Amino acid sequence: MTDHNDFSPAYIAAPSGGRSGPGVVVIHAFWGLNDVFKGFCDRLAEAGFVAAAPDLYDGVVVTEIEDAFRMADALKSDQAMEKVLGAARALQAHPRVCGKGLGAVGFSLGGSYAVALSTVEPQAVKAVVTYYGAGEGTFDEATAAYLGHFAENDPYEETEYIVGLEEAIRAGGKEVTFYTYPDTSHWFIEENRPEYNPAAAQTAWERTLAFLRERLSEKH
Repeated sequence: MTDHNDFSPAYIAAPSGGRSGPGVVVIHAFWGLNDVFKGFCDRLAEAGFVAAAPDLYDGVVVTEIEDAFRMADALKSDQAMEKVLGAARALQAHPRVCGKGLGAVGFSLGGSYAVALSTVEPQAVKAVVTYYGAGEGTFDEATAAYLGHFAENDPYEETEYIVGLEEAIRAGGKEVTFYTYPDTSHWFIEENRPEYNPAAAQTAWERTLAFLRERLSEKH
């Protein structure tokens, strides 16, 4: 069991029994903050983390690709980043958050915000995980390490952007590991999507968990 509650504009989940843990910002894909991403927060809490997910769409959740693209196109990036920052600050102030810094996990659209958070708050964010979402920026001031999970067959995330992000992170002197999962498509970890690939999703989860534990523990 985990302790969780909704607070505007985010969802938060913490380990049961009043236990403390490292804080992780979880940023949803362009569907909105649906049960998949809330469930990801709950799984992190069960694993010992305090997870907070900003709601970039203010309660709107869609299921059709066309609607999701419309929502993403209408999203104002500066306002969205303020919500991401709000979730990060909520974790920093949370009495049950411990560890050496924050993690950020993003999915597709959310992946770019997770990457950006590490450059906007370089001293706070120590670990970034992006699922089938690239981004851009300069990483000289960042203090995070980066983990990426990408699909082999992905019409929504071109290889050149993935390679460009990896090269930019390396140019900034930061640790980066990107995995490509065979026989997968965009959204392959989302169990409510036809692209869901249970085996790849489980492998990506295990890698994510190990990475966050290593990077956010007091011992690292």
